[in-house]
Amino acid sequence: MLRYVEEPEKVRLALSPIRRRLLELLREPSSATQLAAVLELPRQRVNYHLRELEKAGLVELVEERQRRGFTERILRASAATLVVDPAVMGRAFTQIQDQYAAEHLVDVAAGTVRDVARMQTAADAEGKRLLTFTLETEVRFAEPGDVHAFTDALTEAVRRTVSEFDAEGGRPYRLIAGGHPAPRRTEGDS
Repeated sequence: MLRYVEEPEKVRLALSPIRRRLLELLREPSSATQLAAVLELPRQRVNYHLRELEKAGLVELVEERQRRGFTERILRASAATLVVDPAVMGRAFTQIQDQYAAEHLVDVAAGTVRDVARMQTAADAEGKRLLTFTLETEVRFAEPGDVHAFTDALTEAVRRTVSEFDAEGGRPYRLIAGGHPAPRRTEGDS
């Protein structure tokens, strides 16, 4: 399950190294005692961080067990994956319309993360599946100018395909195509 986080305070709470590790470990239900043993930290310190995460709604109580005179609380992360609204993490880009500007690609990608994460969260809450599709490939250009020619050809191919499938009154989908240099692969990368 995915959880979309757009509140800066919740993001701040989740970003400390110990809390990130707790959220990772809490994909499976666990107690403060068990987590303290794994992290080799005092239980009281782990309990403090768990309470803060619970207050923020990032972890939830699964069960309480009576154990040697005290109540052991079993918690788990409230979502397997946290998706942070990109606008929370830094400056939002102005409305750059240059299709070849890296800032424009980042702004479009951030908007996609925000929109899809919100819709996925709503679909999860309703017990529904969000129907999406992803196209991903890699292309090698012989010359830098080939990027522009490729973009023009791809734009025309997409325009033709969209006109073939576009149905008035149908459910609208947003299609985004972007390109960026592929990261250099080092030995050992697969």
